[in-house]
Parts: sequence; C-alpha cells; structure tokens
Amino acid sequence: MLIVQKFGGSSVANAERIFNVAQRIAETYKEGNDVVVVLSAQGDTTDDLITKAKEISKKPSKREMDMLLSTGEQQSVALMAMALAELGYPATSLNAYQVGMMTTSTYMNARLKKIKPDRIRRELDRKNIVLVTGFQGMNRFDDITTLGRGGSDTTAVAIAAALHADKCEIYTDVDGVYTADPRVVKDAKKIEEITYDEMLELASLGAKVLHNRSVELAKKYNVELVVRSSLTRAEGTVVKEVCKMERMLISGVAGDDEIARVSLIGIEDTPGKAFDIFTTLAKKNINVDIILQSIGRDGTKDISFTVADTALTDVKEIVATHMDRWGLKDVDYNENLAKVSVVGAGMVANAGVASKMFEAMYDTNINIHMISTSEIKISILIDKKDMHKAMNAIHDAFQLVD
Repeated sequence: MLIVQKFGGSSVANAERIFNVAQRIAETYKEGNDVVVVLSAQGDTTDDLITKAKEISKKPSKREMDMLLSTGEQQSVALMAMALAELGYPATSLNAYQVGMMTTSTYMNARLKKIKPDRIRRELDRKNIVLVTGFQGMNRFDDITTLGRGGSDTTAVAIAAALHADKCEIYTDVDGVYTADPRVVKDAKKIEEITYDEMLELASLGAKVLHNRSVELAKKYNVELVVRSSLTRAEGTVVKEVCKMERMLISGVAGDDEIARVSLIGIEDTPGKAFDIFTTLAKKNINVDIILQSIGRDGTKDISFTVADTALTDVKEIVATHMDRWGLKDVDYNENLAKVSVVGAGMVANAGVASKMFEAMYDTNINIHMISTSEIKISILIDKKDMHKAMNAIHDAFQLVD
C-alpha cells in the first residue's frame, strides 16, 4: 500500500515528540507500505517567525514573509529524517521545489495548481521514506509561496491524489473530528465518520481540525481521509463521500472569532453596484463570507459582509480608494464579532433547525446580528464575547451526544 501521513506542528514540537512520530512512521514502513510524510513546522515556530518579522518591519512584503515562513517546515523534515536515520530507517527530506509543488502567485495564500511527483516516486522506488515540507509551494517565477494557515493538510491530500495513494492519514493533537471544539464544549463527542460536504462546511466555518481546501481536494479526487491523534492509538474519524444511513440531524457546531464585518452605507440603489464592489474585492483575493443587503430606501441601500480579520487592512485600503466611485456615504468596521454555525446533512429534510438555534440564543440572551443559510448549515453573527456560550447552548439544544 501507498500511505500518505501528515503530522501537525504540535506532533513534532520537540525532540521527544519527533522520535514518537518517527516510531509511528517506522511502524507503517515496517508493515511493507510505501510511506510519504508531510510535516508542519514545529510547535509555535510559525508564530515565532511572524514575531521576528514584525520586529523588523510593521508591514513586511508578502513575498519575503513566504521566504521566511517556509523555513519552519524545512527544519521539521530535516530533523525527522535525522530521527528516522537514528532508528535505522532510510529517509529523504524534500522541499516544495524538489517535489514540483506548483502554485498560483498569491503570496501567503497560494493555491496548488499541480504536482510533479516524479522525484517522490524515484525515492519510493529506492525504498526510502519520503518526508515533504507542508504548507509551501513554488510559483511560476520560482519564488516560494505558502498556502495559508493549515496548508500542510492541503499538501498531504494533494500528494495523495497525485500518487493515487491508498490512504491519507492526518495526525494531529486531537483524536478525531468532534461535534464541537472539546476545549470549548466539554460534552463534545467524537464523530466516527463524516461526509466531505459536512467536513468542508465545518472546516470553512471555524473548525480547525482540517484545512478547508484539503477537504475540497479530497472530495474532488475521492481521497479518503482519516483524522487521528499522533499522541494516542485511538481510532479517529473517517471523512468520505457516503456515511451510514442513520445520522444525527446536526453533525457539529463550529465557532470562528477571527472575522470582521464591513458595512458599506448609503450606496446608490442602481444595477451593477454590488457587482462592482465584489469584483473589486475578488481581484484583490479578498474572500467574502456572509453578505447582507438592505431593502433600498430613498434611492440608496446598505451592504454588509464578513471577511477574515487578517484581510481587514487590505479591505480598508480598497474601500478608501473606491469610496467615491461606489458613492458611499459612510463605512463601518466591526472586529468584535464571531460566527457560530451548525452543520448537518440531516438539515435538508428537517424543518425547525433554524428555530431551535434561534431559541437557544434567545434563552441565553444572545443577540444575532446577521444570518446565513445553506442546505446543510446555518451561521449567525454574534458578539465575540458570546461565542463560547453560544456554542455550548446550541450543542445542548440539539443534544449532540452519542
């Protein structure tokens, strides 16, 4: 079998954990499998590198940030190769250039375009364990790019798809996907299996156990994922296309407090204004989430939308540049908000999900600012200080227990 394994930063945070992971990799290799391992940077390395950059520049170039941040993963794969060698196993570490991990040119948030797996195959033919840097790629200018936070998951799934691997295992510091973040909701339960669509919604809405783009790739190429702990031997959560027939109405509750709301006030109520605004944002690679447009009055309308808080500085610059062209009377920014969502394939055929969610907010005296829905999710925007209380109240309301 060909198995791709990915280990997160906490799994390789220090020498002891590196050797623990090396033992896990060696066990898989000893069973006669070909093994490709994708690694994240150790522990808080990425945060530490960001801090170092800020000591030098308040607004460093995104290209240079990618050059800097990519060094964390290179440390991890080199140290893991050394650890495996100490245990007596052949291993080779490779970076994105050596693997042919080609991406778009959007620094700090690049998207994978293709992988040239020839080098990996040659190393596997030599019976080497192949260790690949996660999170990074190369653009058409041969510059290093990074895939955004959590991008190592995407690297692992992309390699699994390119190699037609039999399995892709995502190892982290939790032992699977839960009905909510167990650090926030004490009664959260581990889910045995979940569909790609449900996992994609949870990942996009703030559940940090998997990178949302990794789930997109897994669904597109039908790569079966297994999420499990690197610290225990517990069975994890399987992410796949079809799950068992008897399902809970709601699969999980997610919270995201790393968002900001932008309100554009007094826009001329004529055709094409929304198109102009969101096309301009898209050209600057700004991802917009919840959108709310008011009913036009007195020839004007208001449009509110949410973005990742990391994008807010860029949004402010764009709005300031185009304020006159868009005919804005005012603009308001709010960073003290959080998004709480419920996700579940069972919602499609069941009425009353929204009502139950809103009742839970009423009972806990939490005000809802915005609402967004789809066939398998409902998201609400609330005050950031209420996020944990809201997640617990909703989890209790839907009785997300075994």
